[in-house]
Amino acid sequence: MTDTTSHVPLTEWAALVPELMVSDLPHSLDVYTRVFGFTLHDTRPGFAYLSLGRVQWMLEQAHADKAWLTGPLERPYGRGINFQMVVPDIDAPHARLLAQGYPLFAPLSTATSVEGATPHTQRQVLVQDPDGDLLRFMN
Repeated sequence: MTDTTSHVPLTEWAALVPELMVSDLPHSLDVYTRVFGFTLHDTRPGFAYLSLGRVQWMLEQAHADKAWLTGPLERPYGRGINFQMVVPDIDAPHARLLAQGYPLFAPLSTATSVEGATPHTQRQVLVQDPDGDLLRFMN
């Protein structure tokens, strides 16, 4: 795994930062940094704080006695939710996914939604992280 640790502190904390339980933190960190393109800002035993553009993210090693678990963790984790992340450049993560042969949940596509009379067009690609959480990268 290459060193993707940031030596520049975050200048602003996001108002909402998902913290996902993961079954294998070193493996998830490798995928999130090397394949998805996140930057590692803080790590301590069993925990990591990452960012990608303005997205901020936490990963925590799951274990049975974890006080915050609301129920048993069964794959795929995060059933019923997807995390939409606006990234600075959709082509870079998409190219990394393809180069690594990482399975796509939904291929790169263009979608348009309408807010009032204003159309908004976005490009997006969806993947599942190593534990099955659904991630939607878009710009």
